[in-house]
Amino acid sequence: MTDLSGKVALISGAARGQGRSHALALTKAGAKIVGFDICEQIPTTKIPMSTEDDLKETKRLVEAAGGEMLAIKADARVSAQTADVVEQAMDRFGRIDIVVANAGIDSIDPTISMPDEAWDDVIGVNLTGVFRTIRPALKPMIEGGRGGSIIVTSSCAGLTPYPNHVHYGAAKYGVIGITQCLALELAAHNIRVNAVAPSSVGTDLALNPVLFKLFTGREDATAEDAAPIFQRLNLIERPWIEPEEVSNAVVWLCAEESRAITGVVLPIDLGFMIKGPFNARDAAIRVDGSSAEGLV
Repeated sequence: MTDLSGKVALISGAARGQGRSHALALTKAGAKIVGFDICEQIPTTKIPMSTEDDLKETKRLVEAAGGEMLAIKADARVSAQTADVVEQAMDRFGRIDIVVANAGIDSIDPTISMPDEAWDDVIGVNLTGVFRTIRPALKPMIEGGRGGSIIVTSSCAGLTPYPNHVHYGAAKYGVIGITQCLALELAAHNIRVNAVAPSSVGTDLALNPVLFKLFTGREDATAEDAAPIFQRLNLIERPWIEPEEVSNAVVWLCAEESRAITGVVLPIDLGFMIKGPFNARDAAIRVDGSSAEGLV
């Protein structure tokens, strides 16, 4: 079992979703948690965002699992606030070993009608926010002399284009650049930098009325209604991945078992990236040696 005892993990977007899942998974591996989140609504995204109560719930769950968490309300876009998070982390724990730059938002906007504010907000959180989360943590990580691991949350939208998401795609492609540049800069300090690229994850960012309507054309659509459409995007026949499946990869990328890995982008995607025009049943090799109709 992965042992991260004694290590301290800094996580942005920790109030719910993947960030909460990462906090719990790293706690169970033995790490102490510093988690922060904006805990307020950004107007250009119609998807309801986290609250201070959500962040308190993450802290409660971490503590219920036997861990320790410093929970801070802060905006990843603001350098002074992320620097303060790092300062509080060092005051409390005296070290930072892991950074998970996870905070992200989304809005669905055709480029021709995209408001400037929507572009600014998505780029601000998903790209600039990654940089401003990581940068203040670098000095204490390097000076600590223990190495470390930085994990950036990209997306399959950073590996292949999605329509009506030019801001989101630009940011998620961009953080892969951050990942690889930092991997070069930090290798001499034994700090590894990698990215995860999930497809649809079962959190509020994907499972919400805005996307349900987009997928089905119905105002009253539910997750159950949208699930078959989500599933058609994937090679493995499931509609979405669970946040814990991303967290398992995050923990592994923080662990000694992955010590040879840096600068990679790991898709966690039910085969989304390789699916092409075929689904699993069409592409399957038949037990009698035949191929699916039309693929012979």
